[in-house]
Amino acid sequence: MKPCFDRIAVLGLGLLGGSVALASKQRGLAKCVAGGVRRPAALEAAVARGIVDEGGSFEDAVRGANLVVLATPVFAMVDLVRTIAPHLQEGALVTDVGSVKAGVAEALPGLLPRGVHYVGAHPMAGSHLSGLDHARGDLFDGAPCVVIEGAPEAARDRVSVFWTDLGARVLPRDAATHDGEVAWMSHIPHILAFAFAGALKAAPPGADEVAGSGFHDFTRIAHSHPELWGDILTSNRKAIAAPLQSVAESLAELGRAIETGDAEIVERWLAQARAALSLASSPPAGNDITRRVRTAHSRGLNASPGSAISAAEVGDPIDPNE
Repeated sequence: MKPCFDRIAVLGLGLLGGSVALASKQRGLAKCVAGGVRRPAALEAAVARGIVDEGGSFEDAVRGANLVVLATPVFAMVDLVRTIAPHLQEGALVTDVGSVKAGVAEALPGLLPRGVHYVGAHPMAGSHLSGLDHARGDLFDGAPCVVIEGAPEAARDRVSVFWTDLGARVLPRDAATHDGEVAWMSHIPHILAFAFAGALKAAPPGADEVAGSGFHDFTRIAHSHPELWGDILTSNRKAIAAPLQSVAESLAELGRAIETGDAEIVERWLAQARAALSLASSPPAGNDITRRVRTAHSRGLNASPGSAISAAEVGDPIDPNE
């Protein structure tokens, strides 16, 4: 594959940032993949593992970059962009991996110099494991990646091509819709897992000895990093409020059904819940961005370094990427 970028700078080399860098190198998406870090030891480890070609401070990493990927916690992104903005070259694109979009989508574009565009993204991939040691080049294979609307179409298309090249399935959303949807599909499940784990202090002594696969499946995500999830949940608190109330009401309703002692009532409730889960888990129908990206790839239209893919270049829609 012809490199799409001269230089990709990934700022923050944890699980997601490290995986973006590694996948970019393995798939030949850039002539150079640079890492931006605060600690020299992290850069040394990333270079030794072949995750990045070179790097340094955030400012050093972005110099000459056509694409900058922000892979720091959401709360740090505004200050980070203020720091790197003077060092961004004209025509560069800035994307990110943040789990909450409304705040950064509003704040970041105004901090960028003329000719530099921010295209928000959120790859729905990850693990309860964290850190560079767990970075994987295949982390994004088949994963949904939301690309936020609002930037010029050419910039969105080029960022969409990038995420598609990393193996993801691109979905367009505006920032508010994204935050509402991930509140349901990601943030509430984590809240429930953490809440259950917090309640375990009331479990009888020795209960852990009978924990089976159901317990471990349910609590796996409660092993996630508290600092990261504290940032995510407070950043998206407005979007979380309504679904959290709905889940509380649903749990209370199930509790009342159980209290009746009538197995048929409980069975009907559980059957309705399972049916609702089946609907929520049905495959997505695809989208125009993914169709255009697939058309571009089928015609061999990788963007050259420093250029953007226009609507005319990507052609007509084809079948959804499913």
